[in-house]
Amino acid sequence: MAFSKTFCWRRWMSDVRVRFAPSPTGMLHLGGMRTALYNYLFARSHNGRFILRIEDTDRTRVVPYAMKKMVYMLDWIGIAPDEGPLQGGEYGPYMQSQRKAIYQEKIQELLMKSKAYYCFCTERRLDLLRKDLLKRRETFKYDNRCRSLSPGQVQEKLDAGIERVVRLKLEHHTEPWVDLIMGPIVNNVAETEGDPILMKSDNFPTYHFANVVDDHLMKVSHVLRGQEWQTSTTKHILLYKAFGWTPPRFGHLPLIVNKDGSKLSKRQEDIGVERYMDRGYLPDALINFVTYLGGGFNVKSTAGLKLNELVNEFDISRLRVNSGKLEMEKVDDFNRLHLKRQLQENEDSLIDTVSLMVEAKEYSWSIKDIILHNQYMKKVLTWSLDRISVLEDLLEPEFQYLWVMPHNIHLEQFTNLGHDSRTVINSTIQYLTKLEQSDFQQEKIADLMNKFVKNNGLKYGPYMTMLRKILGGLNVGPSIAEMISVLGKGNTINRLKYSLM
Repeated sequence: MAFSKTFCWRRWMSDVRVRFAPSPTGMLHLGGMRTALYNYLFARSHNGRFILRIEDTDRTRVVPYAMKKMVYMLDWIGIAPDEGPLQGGEYGPYMQSQRKAIYQEKIQELLMKSKAYYCFCTERRLDLLRKDLLKRRETFKYDNRCRSLSPGQVQEKLDAGIERVVRLKLEHHTEPWVDLIMGPIVNNVAETEGDPILMKSDNFPTYHFANVVDDHLMKVSHVLRGQEWQTSTTKHILLYKAFGWTPPRFGHLPLIVNKDGSKLSKRQEDIGVERYMDRGYLPDALINFVTYLGGGFNVKSTAGLKLNELVNEFDISRLRVNSGKLEMEKVDDFNRLHLKRQLQENEDSLIDTVSLMVEAKEYSWSIKDIILHNQYMKKVLTWSLDRISVLEDLLEPEFQYLWVMPHNIHLEQFTNLGHDSRTVINSTIQYLTKLEQSDFQQEKIADLMNKFVKNNGLKYGPYMTMLRKILGGLNVGPSIAEMISVLGKGNTINRLKYSLM
């Protein structure tokens, strides 16, 4: 991306203020999280401010409690705003539904400057216009009919109480504007669209109008948003021009798409951030997943990096310009990396988390003191972190043997060992008792168990099947050497003894 690498970034880095401006219409999904995260990274990397603004002017789509849940999710991710509806700030209120008086004042300013006008066209007329253009296979474009009304005609209609909207007088704009990510963009919106509505008939502003007014009054310096808004940017620049304001810098993040290239849908369950939180994924893993899709860092890989480290490495000029394809399995990989890092850097905290999780399961505690011992927990975690995606996986049936002594083992069912099963168990106990603790490493114990089978004339398959049932209550599962190395000497011998009762 030649443009991004040569552009002089430093000249506009003072007083950085960015915003994340979602609508409270549902859950925070990965696309919204990506937008919020990159705004946060940009702000923090330049000692700037990160603002949350709730765009709730479309009251028909507002979902109760969605705003509070949005704030909670941002806090969980680790990117809590500096200013917002709950935090407050110098430039509030931060909910657009509470800023109606501001929009009314600003729309009157545009009307007084003749930069906007009242439009009295009915829905019926607009529908007929739309159908006529469709017959001619032309894209719908408002014909700007009311722009030519005289002041007297306008006043007459206002006095009559005729329903109206307010539209912006578009101008032809052929000068390129510079997208911080995509480079120079030219879009003469007046050629393809009619004059856009700024104020609806219910006296609520449209997205475009409220967005520009709020960004200006909140002193937003950079607007980083999804690529779907790029075609609207010329319209926004013209609105800034109508007010006589200097627009912020704009940057548009490439789309996130499904693995097959199809567009994401908000109805997809696998893109909701809350779903990952509920499943036990770490925030840093989800952050790694999102940054893996978009790039933007002075390192080859962000895998395993924490949020504060990403801030230090962030460089907007390195953002990718191509769409990012979701590879959902990557989330598991990143979560494992962060669990391993947590085990290395904050072992006690991770062990406490797992201990509380296991205790809450209320298993039958015949071996409680053993399994909640830190040394045992560390051994379990070290072994299991390549085999699980989230900590909660350790409570799945395949791992239950780690926490519970298997019950109801009937030794008489093991008749094809070549020897009496009880005799074999007693011999195994005696053999393992004589071994050193250092012998209970996976490779070493595998060799020793093979020798035991050979020296005692046992049938290998049936013997291992019996041990797997006694040690783990499993018909299939990890190798016996793995199980013994994780359970440890004392735990293994106790389970063998328990089977004889």
